[in-house]
Amino acid sequence: MKEYFATSRAESRLGRSGKRLSAISAESSKHYLTPCLIFSQLRMSRSMASRGKQETTKLKQNLEEQLDRLMQQLSDLEECKSDLEPEEYEETKSETVEQLKEFQENLTKMLQGNLSLVDELNSMQLAIQAAISDAFKTPEVIRLFAKKQPGQLRTRLADINRDEKIGKISKELAVQQSVEILTALKKLGESLTPAEEAYLQQNSSSSLKAFEKVSSDIGSGEQVLAVAGSQVAKATK
Repeated sequence: MKEYFATSRAESRLGRSGKRLSAISAESSKHYLTPCLIFSQLRMSRSMASRGKQETTKLKQNLEEQLDRLMQQLSDLEECKSDLEPEEYEETKSETVEQLKEFQENLTKMLQGNLSLVDELNSMQLAIQAAISDAFKTPEVIRLFAKKQPGQLRTRLADINRDEKIGKISKELAVQQSVEILTALKKLGESLTPAEEAYLQQNSSSSLKAFEKVSSDIGSGEQVLAVAGSQVAKATK
């Protein structure tokens, strides 16, 4: 993996911002688990079925930690967007998306035929695909979606509504994040009010509507794997 933010070009142009990003990258790389390492652990888990739930829990924790780091990279990138040259921003974002694609591809391959793990990780599959397809643009929403946290998503939705009313965030940003959260809640099997359903239909972007068609829900592990795999294949062409 490329040393994401730590480039001398970025430091020379960004000054303190570049140094801050370099520090973030250095700290992240110390704890980075490569997809190969994570999925070697998955193979071990599958071959040592007697360890059962303990192995699955550990694997899920490692996968969540890796996804958290990728989402943190996206968050840091968006925070420093105004300090970056356009080509630097696009290049750095592209690198993170490539890492997500690799993560998704390997996860899809390794979970095939292991429906007990699919049941644990299917929301992560959909969350990663939402990020890759650009249907979701908010790292924190993607993170909560992957971890199956409907309560926290609801709390964030309430915070967005409040922040829009007091002028803390723009209407455009509030709408974007709200429809992402409502879509995530729907995929997690949560009921939406008629007003929320209407809001979602009225404000969903074309990429989000396309993502909505990925599956009717996250209940079918085999369906999620099949669709996610085909979507990653399209994204990498």
